Amino acid sequence: MIDLYTSPTPNGYKVSCALEAMKLDYKAHLINLGEGDQKKPEFLAISANGRIPAIVDRDNEDLAIFESGAIMIYLAEKSGMLIPSDSKGRAKVIQWLMFQMGGIGPMMGQANVFFRYFPEKIQPAIDRYQNEGRRLFEVLDTQLAKSEWLADDYSIADIANWCWTRTHKWSGISVDGLDNLARWNDAMYKQPGMLEGIKVPVSIDNILDDDKKMKEFADRARKNLQT
Repeated sequence: MIDLYTSPTPNGYKVSCALEAMKLDYKAHLINLGEGDQKKPEFLAISANGRIPAIVDRDNEDLAIFESGAIMIYLAEKSGMLIPSDSKGRAKVIQWLMFQMGGIGPMMGQANVFFRYFPEKIQPAIDRYQNEGRRLFEVLDTQLAKSEWLADDYSIADIANWCWTRTHKWSGISVDGLDNLARWNDAMYKQPGMLEGIKVPVSIDNILDDDKKMKEFADRARKNLQT
């Protein structure tokens, strides 16, 4: 049994989607970011950085792991799924996973802050992160013109990047003209476990297509900026 400590964010969904895809036995625990659960001693004992997601593998001496990318690699190795065993294939998957960890996630995250959460609109900052997000989307689109999936075969790299890119509207990043990205995005929704994973611990998809709900959600989330 794996205990998953998570919240409804792209990084959280990365791990719940992976768990669902791998059909691993797990129990989800909601970490309420607005209430500061991530700073409580019992959570910090699991996640030293005070960030979600984190897991505890009860079948492996209560091994605790934080950082979504590290968790995904661990789960892939544990299940023997969604990561190749050969060094070349493994390197390709980890490369695109790190692309998300070091690029897509941070840039979209900053776009979210300046576009959605800050009470004042600092347009140069908004432009900076939205433009960089768009550039990274174009990198994905170029890769997906050459391959059905990011790293030859379907892998944790696809799950990690998709859990972020599918929320592009929240970040205010255009996907116009990125036909390969659109094809891949649609295909991802049909992969085993994805529809289930993006509902753990709760679904926020109803917010992403409703401008009023997005504003209300952003107003509530604003207080999390310093936590």
